[in-house]
Amino acid sequence: MADPFAARITTAPRPHDPDRAAEAEALFADQEHPVRALLAGTAGCSGYLRGLMQTEAFWLREAMETPVEASLAALLADMDPAEASVSLRRAKRRGALLIALCDLGGVWDLEAVTAALSELADRAIGTALDAALSAEIAKGRLPGVSAEDAATGSGLFVLAMGKLGAHELNYSSDVDLIVLFDETRHDPADYAEVRRGFIRVTQRVMKILGEPTADGYVFRTDLRLRPDPSVTPVCIATEPAERYYESMGRTWERAAFIKARPCAGALEAGQAFLERLRPFIWRRHLDFAAIQDAHDMRLRIRAHKTRTGPLRILGHDLKLGRGGIREIEFFTQTRQLIGGGRDPGLRARGTRAALGALTERDWVEPETRAVLDAAYVRLRTLEHRLQMLDDAQTHAMPGTASGLARLKEFCLAGPDFEHGLQDLLEEVHARTEPFFAPGPAPVAAPVAADVFRDPKAAEGLMAGWRQRPALRSERARAIFERVEPALLDRLRGTANPDEALKALDAFVSRLPSGVQIFSLLDANPTLMDLLVDICGTTPDLAMYLGRNAGVFDAVISSDFYRPLSGAAAKSADLEAALASLPDYETVLNRARIWMKERHFRIGVHLLRGLADADAAAVAYSAVAEAVLRGLLPQVGAEFAARHGPPPGRGAVVVAMGKLGSNEMTVSSDLDLIVIYDATGADASEGRRPLAAPAYYARLTQALIAALSAPLAEGVLYKVDMRLRPSGRQGPVAVALESFRRYQAQEAWTWEHLALTRARPIAGPADLLADVEAAIATTLHLPRDAAQVLADARDMRRRLAEAREASAEDAWEVKLGPGRMLDIELLAQTGALLANLGGVRRPRDLLGELGRRGWLRPEAAGRLGQQLHRLTTLQQLGRLASGRTGNPADGGTGLTRLVLAATGEPDLGRLAAVLGDDARDCARLIDERLAAA
Repeated sequence: MADPFAARITTAPRPHDPDRAAEAEALFADQEHPVRALLAGTAGCSGYLRGLMQTEAFWLREAMETPVEASLAALLADMDPAEASVSLRRAKRRGALLIALCDLGGVWDLEAVTAALSELADRAIGTALDAALSAEIAKGRLPGVSAEDAATGSGLFVLAMGKLGAHELNYSSDVDLIVLFDETRHDPADYAEVRRGFIRVTQRVMKILGEPTADGYVFRTDLRLRPDPSVTPVCIATEPAERYYESMGRTWERAAFIKARPCAGALEAGQAFLERLRPFIWRRHLDFAAIQDAHDMRLRIRAHKTRTGPLRILGHDLKLGRGGIREIEFFTQTRQLIGGGRDPGLRARGTRAALGALTERDWVEPETRAVLDAAYVRLRTLEHRLQMLDDAQTHAMPGTASGLARLKEFCLAGPDFEHGLQDLLEEVHARTEPFFAPGPAPVAAPVAADVFRDPKAAEGLMAGWRQRPALRSERARAIFERVEPALLDRLRGTANPDEALKALDAFVSRLPSGVQIFSLLDANPTLMDLLVDICGTTPDLAMYLGRNAGVFDAVISSDFYRPLSGAAAKSADLEAALASLPDYETVLNRARIWMKERHFRIGVHLLRGLADADAAAVAYSAVAEAVLRGLLPQVGAEFAARHGPPPGRGAVVVAMGKLGSNEMTVSSDLDLIVIYDATGADASEGRRPLAAPAYYARLTQALIAALSAPLAEGVLYKVDMRLRPSGRQGPVAVALESFRRYQAQEAWTWEHLALTRARPIAGPADLLADVEAAIATTLHLPRDAAQVLADARDMRRRLAEAREASAEDAWEVKLGPGRMLDIELLAQTGALLANLGGVRRPRDLLGELGRRGWLRPEAAGRLGQQLHRLTTLQQLGRLASGRTGNPADGGTGLTRLVLAATGEPDLGRLAAVLGDDARDCARLIDERLAAA
């Protein structure tokens, strides 16, 4: 069992009024010294608490001998709806005294104090609601509601807002509440009467809690946070409330709802309301307009409360004044609003918890967090002392020297109290003000000749930034002037600052607007590092970012730098992102945003060495697979709305080429086949029915359009369907039975080679299995080995003749003898002849062929090594510039990245190795394809 209260006292105030202290000590002369010292010091400073001691002396003696947690639980349990007015006021008196003494005696820290105050308020509100609701039900003025419904609120619920919502209630604070009711729980015919009844209930609750009586009051209440309080009643239905927030809700209301939680009544209905409101509170995209809104709000508060001018401790408002509590709260909540839509981990209700989460995700620097967290604790503690003096809802420091002296005794303050407090407030202001109102920009170091090869050209480039669309607004220019010196400083550390500066210019030039992205860079130094890293390594990616700056949103997600997930996790993620969107076009655009963000993340992982080329290939393929899995049902539903459900069993999308073997790059097309089974159905049944072949052909065309149409958010993927049966001459969707027959009787060898990479990825599970089986059957058909080898040699010859010029390029990775296509052709030929169905990636095929003896192990190893090097170069080249070629053309940064990935000392050596290995691999391929 916990120690009694008396045993846990560690400190006590110094009595400001010795006579009042002596009276308290005499009243409690029977108590131990620590108790007498605490009560005497408290009574000698606070007239309010001295009065409570006298009123509750008998109870207080008992509380001193009891664990404080048990005393608090008992007084909460003492609240009785049957005698709400009296029991709530008694509980409030005792709770206020107990919690104050826990605070003043060092028994509880700030969080325990505010949590206890919040728990006291929660229980009081719930008890008052129970009493008021029961009375209204007993009078028969709530149609359809029984006495048993009172305990669950009958659909009526109370939202705790502000500090109560965050379990951070002040000692003498109002409680900010919003009262709503779920109209769907009642008969629509009774709506007007139910609404009137709930308004009366709410008014009664406010009277029970806030009306002063001979026993005091419970809590002052404030309902002004409800929608449009000047014209709406004290209680409204959820539906009009939702309409208000969706159409008229403002930034300050979004901020208020960060802390909102149901505290009484129909808690489930309250939680459901907050869930529905989530898109209003937490915007999916970064919204730096919130910064300006919060800054304007701060200025209005200061002007209204006359909190401007030099900071003076006498009379200073600890909440609203310079460096005060509200500055810390605004600083924290505004960042939460900006990032919380993308990162649920930022949605903490409590200020200190939110500061911690923001720091973990690099929104706040650790040093700033430490300063603000310590300041918050100190200022809130001091605020409580101010309010305990006279139970006044005040945040202002005493305006006289004698008042300040009393407060200092109450706080056990030393001689440096005023100086230390002023320094603290100035430090808070210095840490928070630049975020809302950037001051003069730091002076950039001059562009030195030893950094840029052409300093004048560099200065001219930077001077041109002020003419770009991104810097057209005054606020954008002000923020950029803060960001620019830090960007330039980081450019100096890149491999080639001149190249990096040009890439940064391409980025800035393509930004349609600047406030959002410059604010994001200003708030996230690590993101600035990333941008400069991209500019110094992959200039084309910097240009892409300029056109698609929204993908930077993804960087603030808590999982951005975690290992890349597979197709199953990505499919679930995209499915959640597409759920409940209002229309088909929004679905298609959201899928494009989702894909771009995942591609950007993969590219950053590849750039930063968090993933190698193989992992990136698998991840790009997983994104494409997730897109096809996610969009096929959406396209199908949109198509079925016009033409009816799919006739028969539906359709399956088969991934071919690099998607089939999980080897995609950032710019790969999708090679696809669509196979359907309409067995038993000749046509669809809908408003505009279609014959089965036409249905699936047009459904396939709709899928292609969904993937490749240039919408507001661009294109998802280009689609290539030339690998389908009969190629361009065949239908875009093929029936399963036709597919089986064609593959068994008509297909060319090259079509079977392509099937070694085929992988069914989207569609009904049973049909996926049947298509997989049909492909496996095809790959295991009896074959004339000599004919397959002859066909492979002929294909190889045709490829060489068609691409002879490309093969002369030393940096060509795909075409020519001993390059990617050549090695892949050998691997796929071996897969057909050795019956390796199910192994799809050419490098894996080479290894398996070596183990089975179809290739000599040393030859398989050499071919696999060359293929790995070539695919790595292709992956990095496509990331950097959308093509492959001499890495030197991509700049020094790309060169360093390529050399690090390949392990070669310089490009000359790498080119030589590629040439030598290509010749060796071509010879090995010649030998094997010529063998019987």
